[in-house]
Amino acid sequence: MSLHTARRVIVKIGSALLVEGKTGKIRHAWMEALCDDIVGLRARGTEVILVSSGAIALGRRLLKLEHATLRLADKQAAASVGQIRLSQYWEEGLARHDLVMAQILLTLEDIEHRRRFLNARETLEALLSAGAVPMINENDTVATGEIRFGDNDRLGAKVAHMTGADYLVLLSDIDGLYTQDPRKNPHAAFVPEVHALTPELLAMAGAAPGRYSSGGMVTKLAAAGIATGSGCTMIIAQGRGAHPLRSLLDGARHTVFHPTASPRAARQQWILTSLAPGGQVVVDAGAARAVGQGKNLLAAGVVRVEGGFKNGDTVRLINEAGDELGLGLAAYSAEECRKLVGAKTTEIEHRLGYSRGNALIHSHDMVLHR
Repeated sequence: MSLHTARRVIVKIGSALLVEGKTGKIRHAWMEALCDDIVGLRARGTEVILVSSGAIALGRRLLKLEHATLRLADKQAAASVGQIRLSQYWEEGLARHDLVMAQILLTLEDIEHRRRFLNARETLEALLSAGAVPMINENDTVATGEIRFGDNDRLGAKVAHMTGADYLVLLSDIDGLYTQDPRKNPHAAFVPEVHALTPELLAMAGAAPGRYSSGGMVTKLAAAGIATGSGCTMIIAQGRGAHPLRSLLDGARHTVFHPTASPRAARQQWILTSLAPGGQVVVDAGAARAVGQGKNLLAAGVVRVEGGFKNGDTVRLINEAGDELGLGLAAYSAEECRKLVGAKTTEIEHRLGYSRGNALIHSHDMVLHR
């Protein structure tokens, strides 16, 4: 699959691209051109999720805070002010094309915690199904560790894993990976493709380049490890010029990091290495056949529920003979599942008063024993 035919793409934009270094103001023309590019991708049938930095950089100027003296509390204050402005800019840029922008603020902890992971994924899937363009940023205002602007490289990779994206595009102020820092060594060689993150390749990462971007190539290679290990292709491409995505589709130079696993294999490994199952769901013969054919587990095929698990916990799938069919991540808690035993999908909302979807366990969240 190429970027031209990708089903879902994550586009990460750093502060150094969005914010003018001297003035601390947004680069309106560049941002509007990027919104045009997003429309072009969507016209190809590609879903787009934005991971956008810039809140601290914008808020710092609005609060008249000096960059060199920012304490963690100052950065959090700047983020709380700047995120409003950042969201406004994205909303206005996409609204010119009659697109709805949705804002989601995440921390890495939100994605690494399984129940939060599932809730965030369901929200993103609902937004994409409704035709919205999600804009994600790290929730810097409540972060407890030191905030680093470049950390959105890793966040973008985590989002790519969470959503099963085909491509993660890191727009940067450099057009890809080099054997050395090309700002210091003009003879550094360009690396067009990466199939494995070897120690030699990791040693190529240099220091962070700019005033607003502190991640540099180090966090980009860390992101590559997360993304490619999740079955996602990652690209580092030049983003300073107008229409960076269009340029990329037209063949602009970039470095591509090839996946080291399929998305399904990566998800299955994650389930297999999770904590001990918190309970089990016993299914009838029809449901056992259905999940064996790669279908979702529906409430109509559930005979009984055992244990006290919560939604997002790992559970065992058991047939009526007591044989373990596999493991899965429950979309509903044990208490909720008990209320849904034997229910048709149309009855879920009536029985619970709400719905998290038709599947008690989605096929993508199962690992079956063969």
